[in-house]
Amino acid sequence: MPVPAIVVENLEKFFPPALSGWRSLLHPFAPATQCALAGVSFVVDRGEAVALVGHNGAGKTTLMRILATLVLPTRGRAMLDGFDVANEPGHARERLGYHTGGDEGFYGRLSGRENLAFFAAMNNLTGADARARIASAAEWMGLADDLDRQMRTYSTGMRHSLGLARALLHGPSVLLLDEPTRSLDPLAAADFRRLLKDDIVRRRGTTLLFASHTLAEVEKIADRVVLLDHGKMIACDSPLGLRVSTGTPTLEAAIGHILRPGTTAGGSR
Repeated sequence: MPVPAIVVENLEKFFPPALSGWRSLLHPFAPATQCALAGVSFVVDRGEAVALVGHNGAGKTTLMRILATLVLPTRGRAMLDGFDVANEPGHARERLGYHTGGDEGFYGRLSGRENLAFFAAMNNLTGADARARIASAAEWMGLADDLDRQMRTYSTGMRHSLGLARALLHGPSVLLLDEPTRSLDPLAAADFRRLLKDDIVRRRGTTLLFASHTLAEVEKIADRVVLLDHGKMIACDSPLGLRVSTGTPTLEAAIGHILRPGTTAGGSR
Protein backbone atom coordinates (compact mmCIF):
# COMPACT_ATOMS: atom_id res chain seq x y z
CA MET A 1 0.00 0.00 0.00
CA PRO A 2 1.57 3.34 -1.02
CA VAL A 3 2.49 5.86 1.66
CA PRO A 4 0.14 8.89 1.60
CA ALA A 5 1.67 12.15 0.43
CA ILE A 6 0.57 14.04 3.57
CA VAL A 7 -0.51 12.71 6.95
CA VAL A 8 -1.65 15.07 9.71
CA GLU A 9 -2.40 13.43 13.06
CA ASN A 10 -3.89 15.28 16.05
CA LEU A 11 -1.85 18.37 15.22
CA GLU A 12 -1.84 21.11 17.85
CA LYS A 13 -0.06 24.45 17.93
CA PHE A 14 -0.09 27.04 20.72
CA PHE A 15 1.60 30.44 20.63
CA PRO A 16 2.36 32.89 23.46
CA PRO A 17 -0.22 35.72 23.60
CA ALA A 18 0.63 38.91 21.71
CA LEU A 19 1.95 41.54 24.11
CA SER A 20 2.50 45.26 23.56
CA GLY A 21 4.74 47.93 25.07
CA TRP A 22 7.32 46.85 27.64
CA ARG A 23 5.42 43.57 28.09
CA SER A 24 6.60 42.50 24.64
CA LEU A 25 10.04 41.95 26.25
CA LEU A 26 8.45 39.06 28.13
CA HIS A 27 7.14 37.40 24.96
CA PRO A 28 9.96 34.80 24.67
CA PHE A 29 9.20 33.65 28.22
CA ALA A 30 5.40 33.83 28.15
CA PRO A 31 3.53 30.50 28.28
CA ALA A 32 2.05 29.32 24.98
CA THR A 33 -1.66 29.64 25.66
CA GLN A 34 -3.12 30.91 22.36
CA CYS A 35 -4.45 28.00 20.31
CA ALA A 36 -3.86 28.10 16.54
CA LEU A 37 -4.51 24.39 15.83
CA ALA A 38 -6.55 22.05 18.02
CA GLY A 39 -6.18 18.37 17.13
CA VAL A 40 -6.36 18.55 13.32
CA SER A 41 -6.17 15.20 11.47
CA PHE A 42 -6.47 14.33 7.77
CA VAL A 43 -4.68 12.45 4.99
CA VAL A 44 -3.89 13.58 1.43
CA ASP A 45 -3.27 10.85 -1.14
CA ARG A 46 -0.67 11.10 -3.87
CA GLY A 47 -1.75 13.19 -6.85
CA GLU A 48 -4.67 14.69 -4.93
CA ALA A 49 -5.51 18.42 -4.74
CA VAL A 50 -6.85 19.49 -1.34
CA ALA A 51 -7.91 23.00 -0.28
CA LEU A 52 -7.69 24.50 3.19
CA VAL A 53 -10.64 26.84 3.74
CA GLY A 54 -11.57 28.99 6.72
CA HIS A 55 -11.79 32.55 7.94
CA ASN A 56 -8.71 34.60 8.84
CA GLY A 57 -7.21 33.10 11.97
CA ALA A 58 -8.69 29.65 11.37
CA GLY A 59 -5.22 28.06 11.33
CA LYS A 60 -4.56 27.62 7.60
CA THR A 61 -1.22 29.41 7.43
CA THR A 62 0.00 27.87 10.71
CA LEU A 63 -0.75 24.41 9.32
CA MET A 64 1.04 25.25 6.07
CA ARG A 65 4.10 26.55 7.92
CA ILE A 66 4.28 23.39 10.04
CA LEU A 67 4.14 21.21 6.92
CA ALA A 68 6.81 23.41 5.31
CA THR A 69 9.09 22.76 8.35
CA LEU A 70 9.07 26.47 9.29
CA VAL A 71 7.17 26.04 12.58
CA LEU A 72 7.29 23.18 15.07
CA PRO A 73 3.99 21.71 16.29
CA THR A 74 3.21 21.75 20.00
CA ARG A 75 1.75 18.25 19.86
CA GLY A 76 0.78 15.72 17.22
CA ARG A 77 2.54 14.66 14.06
CA ALA A 78 2.75 15.70 10.42
CA MET A 79 4.33 13.54 7.70
CA LEU A 80 5.39 14.33 4.13
CA ASP A 81 6.07 11.29 1.94
CA GLY A 82 6.56 9.24 5.08
CA PHE A 83 8.98 11.66 6.77
CA ASP A 84 8.15 13.44 10.03
CA VAL A 85 8.41 17.20 9.41
CA ALA A 86 9.60 17.85 12.98
CA ASN A 87 12.08 14.98 13.38
CA GLU A 88 13.23 14.60 9.75
CA PRO A 89 12.90 18.12 8.30
CA GLY A 90 15.75 17.71 5.81
CA HIS A 91 14.13 14.72 4.12
CA ALA A 92 10.74 16.46 4.18
CA ARG A 93 12.14 19.61 2.52
CA GLU A 94 13.60 17.55 -0.33
CA ARG A 95 10.06 16.47 -1.20
CA LEU A 96 8.13 19.73 -0.86
CA GLY A 97 7.78 22.98 -2.73
CA TYR A 98 6.36 25.98 -0.87
CA HIS A 99 4.98 29.19 -2.37
CA THR A 100 3.07 31.89 -0.49
CA GLY A 101 1.71 33.83 -3.46
CA GLY A 102 4.20 36.65 -2.94
CA ASP A 103 7.77 37.39 -3.99
CA GLU A 104 9.41 36.82 -0.61
CA GLY A 105 13.11 36.04 -0.83
CA PHE A 106 13.64 37.22 -4.39
CA TYR A 107 16.27 39.85 -5.17
CA GLY A 108 14.87 42.67 -7.27
CA ARG A 109 18.16 43.71 -8.90
CA LEU A 110 18.95 40.16 -10.00
CA SER A 111 17.43 38.70 -13.13
CA GLY A 112 14.85 35.96 -12.99
CA ARG A 113 17.51 33.50 -14.13
CA GLU A 114 19.96 34.61 -11.43
CA ASN A 115 17.28 34.34 -8.76
CA LEU A 116 16.38 30.81 -9.85
CA ALA A 117 20.07 29.83 -10.01
CA PHE A 118 20.52 31.05 -6.43
CA PHE A 119 17.59 29.01 -5.14
CA ALA A 120 18.63 26.01 -7.25
CA ALA A 121 22.01 26.08 -5.48
CA MET A 122 20.19 26.14 -2.12
CA ASN A 123 18.53 22.89 -3.23
CA ASN A 124 21.92 21.40 -4.14
CA LEU A 125 21.33 21.86 -7.87
CA THR A 126 24.31 23.25 -9.77
CA GLY A 127 25.95 23.27 -13.19
CA ALA A 128 24.23 21.77 -16.20
CA ASP A 129 21.50 20.16 -14.10
CA ALA A 130 20.49 23.51 -12.61
CA ARG A 131 20.59 25.28 -15.99
CA ALA A 132 18.42 22.60 -17.58
CA ARG A 133 15.87 22.72 -14.75
CA ILE A 134 15.73 26.53 -14.85
CA ALA A 135 15.20 26.54 -18.60
CA SER A 136 12.52 23.86 -18.34
CA ALA A 137 10.68 25.61 -15.48
CA ALA A 138 10.84 28.98 -17.25
CA GLU A 139 9.48 27.52 -20.47
CA TRP A 140 6.73 25.77 -18.62
CA MET A 141 5.77 28.91 -16.68
CA GLY A 142 5.90 31.16 -19.76
CA LEU A 143 8.97 33.10 -18.55
CA ALA A 144 11.55 31.96 -21.08
CA ASP A 145 11.67 35.33 -22.87
CA ASP A 146 11.92 37.33 -19.64
CA LEU A 147 14.44 35.33 -17.60
CA ASP A 148 17.27 37.81 -18.15
CA ARG A 149 15.28 40.86 -17.04
CA GLN A 150 15.68 42.21 -13.51
CA MET A 151 13.02 40.70 -11.30
CA ARG A 152 11.88 44.13 -10.08
CA THR A 153 10.55 44.84 -13.59
CA TYR A 154 8.23 41.82 -13.48
CA SER A 155 4.46 42.19 -13.26
CA THR A 156 2.61 40.64 -10.30
CA GLY A 157 1.59 37.67 -12.44
CA MET A 158 5.17 37.10 -13.59
CA ARG A 159 6.40 37.21 -9.99
CA HIS A 160 3.82 34.56 -9.09
CA SER A 161 5.05 32.43 -11.98
CA LEU A 162 8.66 32.90 -10.89
CA GLY A 163 7.73 31.90 -7.35
CA LEU A 164 6.01 28.77 -8.56
CA ALA A 165 9.01 27.97 -10.79
CA ARG A 166 11.23 28.29 -7.72
CA ALA A 167 8.99 25.92 -5.75
CA LEU A 168 9.08 23.34 -8.56
CA LEU A 169 12.79 23.53 -9.48
CA HIS A 170 13.84 20.46 -7.52
CA GLY A 171 10.88 18.36 -8.68
CA PRO A 172 8.93 18.12 -5.40
CA SER A 173 6.28 15.47 -4.97
CA VAL A 174 4.22 17.75 -2.70
CA LEU A 175 3.37 21.40 -3.42
CA LEU A 176 2.15 23.72 -0.64
CA LEU A 177 0.55 27.00 -1.75
CA ASP A 178 -0.77 29.70 0.60
CA GLU A 179 -3.34 31.86 -1.25
CA PRO A 180 -1.64 31.30 -4.63
CA THR A 181 -3.74 33.78 -6.65
CA ARG A 182 -3.64 36.60 -4.11
CA SER A 183 -3.16 39.97 -5.88
CA LEU A 184 -3.54 38.48 -9.37
CA ASP A 185 -5.95 40.02 -11.86
CA PRO A 186 -8.85 37.76 -12.97
CA LEU A 187 -7.23 36.64 -16.24
CA ALA A 188 -3.86 35.89 -14.63
CA ALA A 189 -5.62 34.04 -11.79
CA ALA A 190 -7.58 31.92 -14.27
CA ASP A 191 -4.36 31.03 -16.13
CA PHE A 192 -2.67 30.17 -12.84
CA ARG A 193 -5.54 27.86 -11.81
CA ARG A 194 -5.44 26.04 -15.15
CA LEU A 195 -1.71 25.56 -14.75
CA LEU A 196 -2.13 24.11 -11.28
CA LYS A 197 -4.94 21.72 -12.11
CA ASP A 198 -4.10 20.63 -15.65
CA ASP A 199 -0.31 20.63 -15.67
CA ILE A 200 1.00 20.33 -12.12
CA VAL A 201 -1.60 17.98 -10.63
CA ARG A 202 -2.97 16.02 -13.60
CA ARG A 203 0.04 15.84 -15.92
CA ARG A 204 2.87 15.70 -13.40
CA GLY A 205 0.99 13.93 -10.62
CA THR A 206 2.14 16.42 -7.98
CA THR A 207 0.18 16.41 -4.72
CA LEU A 208 -1.26 19.86 -4.01
CA LEU A 209 -2.34 21.35 -0.69
CA PHE A 210 -3.41 24.98 -0.96
CA ALA A 211 -5.14 27.58 1.18
CA SER A 212 -7.61 29.94 -0.43
CA HIS A 213 -10.41 32.39 0.37
CA THR A 214 -11.71 32.20 -3.22
CA LEU A 215 -14.36 29.48 -3.27
CA ALA A 216 -14.70 29.51 -7.07
CA GLU A 217 -10.99 28.68 -7.17
CA VAL A 218 -11.47 25.90 -4.64
CA GLU A 219 -14.27 24.34 -6.73
CA LYS A 220 -12.14 24.43 -9.89
CA ILE A 221 -9.00 22.93 -8.38
CA ALA A 222 -9.75 20.90 -5.26
CA ASP A 223 -10.70 17.23 -5.07
CA ARG A 224 -11.47 17.72 -1.37
CA VAL A 225 -11.91 20.61 1.06
CA VAL A 226 -10.61 20.74 4.63
CA LEU A 227 -12.68 23.32 6.51
CA LEU A 228 -11.02 24.88 9.57
CA ASP A 229 -12.67 27.01 12.24
CA HIS A 230 -10.76 28.40 15.24
CA GLY A 231 -8.03 25.80 14.79
CA LYS A 232 -10.39 22.81 14.53
CA MET A 233 -11.23 20.76 11.45
CA ILE A 234 -15.02 20.77 11.16
CA ALA A 235 -15.43 19.18 7.71
CA CYS A 236 -13.43 17.25 5.13
CA ASP A 237 -15.17 16.28 1.89
CA SER A 238 -15.33 17.00 -1.83
CA PRO A 239 -17.03 20.26 -2.89
CA LEU A 240 -19.92 18.17 -4.23
CA GLY A 241 -20.06 16.14 -1.03
CA LEU A 242 -20.29 19.30 1.09
CA ARG A 243 -23.13 20.64 -1.06
CA VAL A 244 -25.04 17.33 -0.95
CA SER A 245 -24.59 16.81 2.80
CA THR A 246 -25.86 20.31 3.58
CA GLY A 247 -28.57 20.41 0.91
CA THR A 248 -27.22 23.67 -0.50
CA PRO A 249 -26.71 24.72 -4.15
CA THR A 250 -23.22 26.25 -3.86
CA LEU A 251 -20.00 25.65 -1.97
CA GLU A 252 -20.31 29.09 -0.37
CA ALA A 253 -23.77 28.20 0.96
CA ALA A 254 -22.53 24.80 2.16
CA ILE A 255 -19.63 26.31 4.11
CA GLY A 256 -21.92 28.97 5.55
CA HIS A 257 -24.36 26.26 6.63
CA ILE A 258 -21.60 24.28 8.36
CA LEU A 259 -20.13 27.32 10.11
CA ARG A 260 -23.58 28.67 11.03
CA PRO A 261 -25.89 25.65 11.36
CA GLY A 262 -29.01 27.79 11.64
CA THR A 263 -28.50 29.18 8.12
CA THR A 264 -30.65 27.73 5.35
CA ALA A 265 -29.75 27.36 1.69
CA GLY A 266 -31.35 30.72 1.03
CA GLY A 267 -29.22 32.41 3.67
CA SER A 268 -31.96 33.10 6.28
CA ARG A 269 -31.95 31.87 9.85
